[in-house]
Amino acid sequence: MKLWIQTACGPAVMRRSGAVALVVGTLLVAINQGDRLVAGQGLDLAKKALLTYIVPYCVATYGAVSALVARGDLGGEA
Repeated sequence: MKLWIQTACGPAVMRRSGAVALVVGTLLVAINQGDRLVAGQGLDLAKKALLTYIVPYCVATYGAVSALVARGDLGGEA
């Protein structure tokens, strides 16, 4: 488990997961909350928007580490 977490926190995995979260999260916020943002209710959406970015980050990280495990590269740089 410790090795899995170290791999998930590695710079290559974090960079890729961050990029995925940025793109997917932004699209999801625009689709789901765009009308409220345009209406000026952006501050009320901060918690929802944060979750909207965290979920794709977690999914991308899990997928990346799972792929590394399947490939036998757990703990290595991707």
